[in-house]
Amino acid sequence: MTQEGLAERSELGVRTIRGLETGERADPRVGTVRRLADALELADTERVELFAAAGHTQHPQPQPQPREPERPPANPRLTDAADQLAHAVRARWQREEEQRQIHDPFPLPVRWRTVEGELTDSWTNIRKAAVGGRASPLNLSGRLDQIVDVYRKVESGRLVVLGQAGSGKTILALRFVLDVLKTRAETDAVPVIFSLGSWHPTTTPLRDWLTDQLLRDHPGLAAPGPDGSSLAAALVAEDRILPVLDGFDEIARGLHRAALEALNKTTLPLLLTSRNEEYAAAVAGTDVLTSAAGVRMTDLTATDLADYLPRTTRKHGGTAWTPVLDELRDHPDSIAGTNLATVLTTPLMVGLARTIYSDTPDHDPAVLLDTARFPTPEAVEEHLLGNFVPTVYREQAEDRRFDPDRVRHWLGYLAHHLARRGTHDLEWWRFGTSLRRPVRVLVVALVIAVVVGGVDIVAEAIIMGGLTRYGVVFGTLLGLVGGLAFGLAHGLTAKHQPVALRPSRVRLRLRGRVHRRGHLAARTRLGAAAGMTAGLLLGIMRELTSSIVLGVGRGIQYGMTDALVFGVVFALGGGLALGLMAWCETPLDITSAGSPGDLLRADRGTVVVQVLVFGPAFAVVVTGATWLAVELLNLLPAGARLGMTFMWNPLFGMALGLVGGIGGGLGYALSLTAWGQWVVFGRVWLPLTGRLPFAVTAFLDDAYRRGVLRRAGAVYQFRHARLQDHLAATYAAGR
Repeated sequence: MTQEGLAERSELGVRTIRGLETGERADPRVGTVRRLADALELADTERVELFAAAGHTQHPQPQPQPREPERPPANPRLTDAADQLAHAVRARWQREEEQRQIHDPFPLPVRWRTVEGELTDSWTNIRKAAVGGRASPLNLSGRLDQIVDVYRKVESGRLVVLGQAGSGKTILALRFVLDVLKTRAETDAVPVIFSLGSWHPTTTPLRDWLTDQLLRDHPGLAAPGPDGSSLAAALVAEDRILPVLDGFDEIARGLHRAALEALNKTTLPLLLTSRNEEYAAAVAGTDVLTSAAGVRMTDLTATDLADYLPRTTRKHGGTAWTPVLDELRDHPDSIAGTNLATVLTTPLMVGLARTIYSDTPDHDPAVLLDTARFPTPEAVEEHLLGNFVPTVYREQAEDRRFDPDRVRHWLGYLAHHLARRGTHDLEWWRFGTSLRRPVRVLVVALVIAVVVGGVDIVAEAIIMGGLTRYGVVFGTLLGLVGGLAFGLAHGLTAKHQPVALRPSRVRLRLRGRVHRRGHLAARTRLGAAAGMTAGLLLGIMRELTSSIVLGVGRGIQYGMTDALVFGVVFALGGGLALGLMAWCETPLDITSAGSPGDLLRADRGTVVVQVLVFGPAFAVVVTGATWLAVELLNLLPAGARLGMTFMWNPLFGMALGLVGGIGGGLGYALSLTAWGQWVVFGRVWLPLTGRLPFAVTAFLDDAYRRGVLRRAGAVYQFRHARLQDHLAATYAAGR
């Protein structure tokens, strides 16, 4: 630093600085020394040395630190969106906690201890010590009701929770969110649980993925934010979301290292849960999670089991578990005692054991002591996993719609479907994605061919007063061509724009609309292009049907004219109809998709209204436009020279518009919407092929009520990844 530079920073004269350096001024005043120390940003010990060198023995008074600049006031729209999101998240996880019977009769004693060493960063970074400073370790050990207090001890706001499968990490994450929300201030970030299994870190940045997950579970956050992006993107960008990242171990194999590297590129406060092995392997391959402290879940003890299990059953006065507990206490080194002490150390296995033996009147837990049936801990675990589903369906069989013997097969297919997709999120709009794409295209085309062909045959029968050979042939041909076209459109969309097949984030309404000019123009162009294609095909097919099949064709001139007229008219109708739908779109309410069923009903309602808007609008435009086209064609001199005369029938024009509108609307709904995929695969194809029951929605709700499935936002998941893996393996072996 030059003398001039130091003088400017300390607000002293250059001559004063020069005099101190040359020794001309040997007795500077205290104020001068203090200004020099402040300008040089000296630590306390260095300030003392400087004062001593200047001949002042008194300890300098610490100077007040400059106040950090106040953050600009939060945007009211973001604050309101965050408050609504917090309310929705709290309501959702309170219901989920009740459904999982966490408090019945009381929560299992989930505990943890501090992790140090190679799996965590240095305490200097964790505690955000000043440069050159040091920080002492923290004791982060605690129990379930202390998780928020433990998290707030960590100055960096980054905490990793490690534990074996079923050790209670997800329950801890759920309790963390609810406890944070109890004391959340208006400007605090909203804790949101994200299941990491669907994140692909090499293709999707973390913030983009968080935004996409928020939009899936809370479609109302698709509304434009202050910066023009969605409210979800704005909340993530402004750090108004506290990510609770559950299941680091569930990320696809081979991507854990990339995921950890991606997390280290951000400074987001977060809570991360993972199994021990996967996180340790990722750390060994790259680095620890920057500035993150760590805790590890501890095993349940025999005392914990003795306090808990007898209170879960009233059978024989709560003594059904006495032989098991006595074996654990009195003979811990026996084969049976060792097996049970190894297995009954996690809330998952204790919960399964409770369901099978405490919640059923005729099951005796003493069978777990049979070392001939269960010679190893693995045999005990397989027994508990294998008997859980039969128990909840046979012993809790108040709903007789589902055969217990078939339920295991259906659940096995769902688990196998998730295993093939490499995820734990059971999304109803992706039930068909485990099928190969050519098979999906063929199924979509077949269903749409039947629907579109049937609509046209019925319409032709109404117009002609009964079925005719022409109507049946033309309807069949129209169905085949329409099915092929929409099937190919589905295949291309699924390959290049899979986001288009996700649930809609809008609903149609006349008031409160939020217009986006680019979106409106794009939808209008899409409708015009699709209408032009459909019109050209329709004109050609009408002439082919008349000429080749029925032998009453009018000639190539009429066929080409029909194709051109129908192309222009359908382009106009399709463009205006899709433009109208885009004009009426407005984002859903934030709380409108509190569960998979809510999201399904919202998407179905949006699609049905779209078809109802598209059909009549298309019919009106086509009716008027075909009449105008016929009148103009009859006025053209070229038509008279060729002897061509065109007739227009109002009933035919209206029928043509309705068939095109209804058929096109149904084709769009079944091939290019999430609800359509649910209908084609979830309600038709998979039940017909025996993979699922026909009452799929009721089946999923029933499995959730019985505790086989759980809800994670707008998707289902199996109760635990271990249960999913067991069912998937059993299903694959059965095949």
